[in-house]
Amino acid sequence: MLNNTIIAIGIFILAYFLGSFPTGYLAGKLLQGIDIREHGSGSTGATNVLRTLGKVPGSIVLLIDAIKGALAVTIVNVIFTYNLVPALPIEWQAYLVPLAATGAILGHSKSIWLNFGGGKSVATGVGVLLAMSWQVGASTILVFGISIAISRIVSMSSIAGAISVTIWMLLFARPLPSVVFAIVGGIYVIWRHSTNIQRIIAGTEPKLGQKLESTT
Repeated sequence: MLNNTIIAIGIFILAYFLGSFPTGYLAGKLLQGIDIREHGSGSTGATNVLRTLGKVPGSIVLLIDAIKGALAVTIVNVIFTYNLVPALPIEWQAYLVPLAATGAILGHSKSIWLNFGGGKSVATGVGVLLAMSWQVGASTILVFGISIAISRIVSMSSIAGAISVTIWMLLFARPLPSVVFAIVGGIYVIWRHSTNIQRIIAGTEPKLGQKLESTT
């Protein structure tokens, strides 16, 4: 049991470091020699990269951030699929998958390489969901897509997607630990968008194609 607990902690730490890879920050430094945190919303996420650096860098950051989350969950699934750690009971998979997902999301938003700052965990969260359940991930992306088509506001659409995740987890009969992850993760993503919510209420949140004045 002690060895299994150590393995679980190791999986969380690995997932955290995968999530903490500072994609958006590196894009700013490599492409324009800037600290992306000093521009726009101050986030290192794909949306701020899109507004600050352009569509191609924003798309690349979005893809890599999603891959980070998907990889963290996939590692756990591979361990159980190929019985790489025979001592781990199969029942642990239902718990270790959301544990790895949580580690990746925390790593992205609280990166050790960025003084525990980062993005708002949306792209990494999408990657996590697709790896946990492609049906849940695809349904969440659908909600985001419908919302963005109507509102043209990325943050509002991200929040709508975050809220919908719990519903999809229940509809697709995912394990209870995954449902709990969806609830807690959704609340966390919404909290990370607190300043966006304030701007939405004030009517100052930029739409797609619009710039956000620097926070610094």
